[in-house]
Parts: sequence; C-alpha cells; structure tokens
Amino acid sequence: MKEYSVRKRITWVCVLIVALLIIDQMIKIWVKTTMPLHDSIRITDWFYISFIENNGMAYGMTFVNKVVLSVFRIIVSAVVAVYIIKQIKRHARTLYVVLLALIFAGAAGNIFDCLFYGLCFSESTPFQVAQWVPFGEGYASFLQGRVVDMFYFPIIDTYLPEWLPIWGGEHFIFFSPVFNFADACISVGVVALLLFCRKELGTISLSKSKEEDNDEKRQTADAGKESDSQK
Repeated sequence: MKEYSVRKRITWVCVLIVALLIIDQMIKIWVKTTMPLHDSIRITDWFYISFIENNGMAYGMTFVNKVVLSVFRIIVSAVVAVYIIKQIKRHARTLYVVLLALIFAGAAGNIFDCLFYGLCFSESTPFQVAQWVPFGEGYASFLQGRVVDMFYFPIIDTYLPEWLPIWGGEHFIFFSPVFNFADACISVGVVALLLFCRKELGTISLSKSKEEDNDEKRQTADAGKESDSQK
C-alpha cells in the first residue's frame, strides 16, 4: 500500500511538471513565432508582452559561458529531480513537494530553450519573425539556444527627485527585468519555500533516511523469506 502511494504521488508530480512545461513552451513558441525581436505589446500601463532573448540565467542575468551554464543547469535539475523523488519516498508534505516540482519545471523549461531552440528555429531579429526550420538547421548549435523572455511589469515608471544625491533626476523603473513563465515558477517556488517550508529546508539531504534504510532491510528480509519458502 505504501509503495502504491509513492508511485501515485510520483505520477501526479510528473503530471504537474509536464503541465507547467507545456504552458511555458506554448507561451514562448507563440511569442517567438508571432513577434519580431524587441517588439512589445501593451496590455496595461504596467504590463507589456516584450519579446527579448537572453543567453543567461533567470531574468536575463549572465555570469558564465553559455555551454557551461547549460551543462550546470542540467546537473542542478538532475539533482533536484533526485531530491524530489527522495522526498516523495520519505512522505514529505505535499506543499513541499509541489514547490520543489515548481522549481524543477521552471529550470527544465529554460533548459529546453537552450537545448533545442537553436536547432529548430531561424534567427529572431527586429525585422523578421522566427520560423520553424528542419531540425539541426536553426540559428545555433546544441546547448547554444537562447532563452525567450516576454513578461515586463514596469509597475513604477518615473523620474527620481532632483534633490536626491547621485541618482537625482534619473529615470527609474520598478520592476524592470523581463522574464518568462519558467522564471516565475522558479521565483514563486523559492520564495514560498523560504516562507512556508523552513523546517524542511533545514533538513535537506540526498542521503537515505533511517526510515528508508529500514524499509529496504525489511524488503530484503521479506524477499529472503519468500525465496526460502519456495525452496
């Protein structure tokens, strides 16, 4: 019964991750195949769909080489996936597992861009909308694809007072980064973990718990008994 419960939780977590990935990719593909680069659609004064591409991390940050960053993302995502399965087997709180899945789905969504967008799309430019091309004939090689960002929320767009030291009179925008659905999944997941799952975060470990060790020993012992009885 316990093993069935674990499999059931793994199944619905996978369904959640796939659903989030589909939403992320549908938004990105729609933007990439209908808007030229740097085009912007005004929704309200504080919300725009603004198409940009970046080589870096969430919210357009860039610190290291593109290939190195892509490989690093894959490794981190694999570690998170293993950790999620560990937590499900340990019967962790549903909220904790859901938030971990949210972070994993966000990371996987941006990894997908890096892996495949350069292989299956033509170049996006300010004068030309990207098109689907035969696989491998796109604008970049494997791991070199650019991440598509589109959500822009200039909630405050003003000029700072002249009397303010150093920055007086400068143009100020809050919130200026352009991001995508995957970035939002990661951010919501991380913030919610820090707010609501501090107890679980304090016990993070990829090693086996005593309960898992005991379960494995019990299963080994049961298998041995069944083997002896068959003899």
